[in-house]
Amino acid sequence: MRRVCFRLQVKHDRLEEYVERHSAVWPEMLEALAATGWHNYSLFLDPSGLLIGYFETPSLEEARAGMAQAAVNSRWQAEMKEFFEDVNNAPDQDFVPLTEVFNLGDQLNRVTLPKNER
Repeated sequence: MRRVCFRLQVKHDRLEEYVERHSAVWPEMLEALAATGWHNYSLFLDPSGLLIGYFETPSLEEARAGMAQAAVNSRWQAEMKEFFEDVNNAPDQDFVPLTEVFNLGDQLNRVTLPKNER
């Protein structure tokens, strides 16, 4: 499973509404995300508007392509686009992926410590 972390910038004057919109995401959108490989998906928002997203997927390309085919995604992305700075396309296509530089589980799997000492 590939871990994906990304960033976007929410407009400062839209922060409260952005949070409110995500308190009850449309059920059909939630179902589409799960069906297209967006697992363990979370969003984290800083007071400055910095948005960090994280999810796990077998394939980022297939997850994005699957959502591009979902009618609900087109409606959701059109509504969400107005919340972000520097987004020219759908936010789920324009997010900036971050490079993973450390993962505890990966490194623990490489060391030879007995499990009870980890």
